[in-house]
Amino acid sequence: MFIGEYKHSLDEKGRMAIPAKFRVLLKEGAVATKGLDNCLIVYPKKQWAALAEKLSNLPIGQSKSRAFARFMLSGAAEVDFDSQGRINLPEYLRHFAGLKKKVIVAGLYNRLEIWDEDNWGKYKTGTEKNSAEIAENLGNLDI
Repeated sequence: MFIGEYKHSLDEKGRMAIPAKFRVLLKEGAVATKGLDNCLIVYPKKQWAALAEKLSNLPIGQSKSRAFARFMLSGAAEVDFDSQGRINLPEYLRHFAGLKKKVIVAGLYNRLEIWDEDNWGKYKTGTEKNSAEIAENLGNLDI
């Protein structure tokens, strides 16, 4: 599983290292796509295939279903590891997430999120400040 928070750097070509313990979980390949909250999501190929199947089966007659499927599927790119354990993120994904030099890789059980360090700091501060309220609203999920 993916857990934890790691600081990394993005080079001028859009390459960044993925933590070594996560590379093992991504050895079959990975897909990066646009995420919610202006971050990127990286899925193992098997997880991505299951999600893509669900997205492709959303009702085509509903505009929000079409929009979300387009957002996730057309924003996706397969990413491969180089010999140094780096992935190359396409420019359109880096632009979408506002990635600069310093990035955060956050492990979220079955996926990774990649955030610009400043954006992550703002998001994390807001979430931590409201954590009690968020937990209260999730009470009905039996967590």
